[in-house]
Amino acid sequence: MSALVLSPDQLDAALGKLEGWSIQNGKLHRQYQFPSFVEAFGFMSSLALVAESMEHHPEWFNVYNRVTIDLTTHDAGGITQKDVDLAKKANELAK
Repeated sequence: MSALVLSPDQLDAALGKLEGWSIQNGKLHRQYQFPSFVEAFGFMSSLALVAESMEHHPEWFNVYNRVTIDLTTHDAGGITQKDVDLAKKANELAK
């Protein structure tokens, strides 16, 4: 059973609680910047373990100390609570 796509109101409410996140091209989007490549890669490694445990994997891109993440639930065709939950975990790990 796939997750349900969030309504515009649900999405607005979720974004209000997700510091740094926005909607770009129908996906939750954020760029993080770290002091070094090693710290950026460490963040990605930590988030990869969380994503695997959630069975929900991000679209992401890394250049030196920056990590850009886009989240959507492909089988649902949009942004779901799974994406919001992973975005929250990413923010926690980036602190």
